[in-house]
Amino acid sequence: MRIGVFLDQSFPPDSRVENEAYSLTEAGHSVDLFSLNFKNLTPSFEEVNGIRVHRIEVSRIIYKLSALAYTFPFFHFMLRFAIKGFINEVKPEVLHIHDMLIAKAVMDVNDKYFHLPVVLDLHENRPEILRFYPHLQKFPGKYMISIDKWRKAQSSLIERANHVVMVTPEAIQDAVSETNKELSSFTAVANTIEPDIYYSYTLDENIKERFSGKFNIVYVGDTGLRRGLDTSIEMLEILMEKIPEINLIVVGRSTQDDVLRNLVDQKGLNDKVIFEGWQDVSLFPSYIESADVCISPLHRNRHHDTTLANKIFQYMAGAKPLVVSDCPSQVKIIQDAGCGLVFEAQNAEDMAQQILELHQNPSLAKEMGDRGKRSVADKYNWKVTAQDLIKLYAKF
Repeated sequence: MRIGVFLDQSFPPDSRVENEAYSLTEAGHSVDLFSLNFKNLTPSFEEVNGIRVHRIEVSRIIYKLSALAYTFPFFHFMLRFAIKGFINEVKPEVLHIHDMLIAKAVMDVNDKYFHLPVVLDLHENRPEILRFYPHLQKFPGKYMISIDKWRKAQSSLIERANHVVMVTPEAIQDAVSETNKELSSFTAVANTIEPDIYYSYTLDENIKERFSGKFNIVYVGDTGLRRGLDTSIEMLEILMEKIPEINLIVVGRSTQDDVLRNLVDQKGLNDKVIFEGWQDVSLFPSYIESADVCISPLHRNRHHDTTLANKIFQYMAGAKPLVVSDCPSQVKIIQDAGCGLVFEAQNAEDMAQQILELHQNPSLAKEMGDRGKRSVADKYNWKVTAQDLIKLYAKF
């Protein structure tokens, strides 16, 4: 079967898109990827791991209009010609749309000209995430971008699609309650990792040496305030006397890093918190190898309660014990694998207690790390996860 895949950004990189497309090609399907080329990547067409990538040149105007995609119709209107041309050229039998930004444009063109089955692949609950974007909390974004319109658009897109792929069962239940879509029209495909890729990266001895002799707590990924690093800094203040050698290593960045740095300054923790900035994913295993504990301290909200960050599986692959906040989707994984401890979100005292327990019980910490690694090998890996996606396409 020929599958036309649509992505609202440049490719590569996008691990979820690449993993799904690669698995579908391995299952005997052919995949053509329509990619909005905001990063001016070349060439305009190339094959990447069996995926035929069609890079669509777009102006900065379209990029800027994307923020208003569900406020005004211009973004979708300006893409319709390119979408129609792509479908005419590759003649797909199914359309697979990643995320909601470009979905309306694709569905409108399809409804008018082609009438092909559509799979909508929602990586996240975009309307809920928008609530936490800094530029939407102040003028002019606060008044120009309507979260309510995005929420209504997401429900409409789910109902228009023939099938919907989401990251967790919790996200599916949330969507079912918001729409008229039957549960049978959804498939959960988690953001698990490919262990062979994770273990292929050479460990950087310099990173290991820099942090040796300390009790290292490691976080990798986006550092926006909703991710809970403020709670982690407060936790560090609580534990610094009980664990003098404690370190918090932050591998990532966001536009809100100044807030975190100011909090570190206020609490006099500059020698305890190391901001590494964003690093290439190939270095993540080296930072994780340096960790005694890895954390995912997300704040509770509708999005975090129903999604899963792939850092969870990276930590598990690295055989490290986890300490996570009580967002249901990540709690489910941690409890199933027996690979970590849970604390109440935004409760620094509770987080400190869980960290302290692992510090005082190194045999428990090692046992949890080993369990996590085994769970990735046996269950929480892309080869297993991809089977539900492959079964879905066998039905078309």
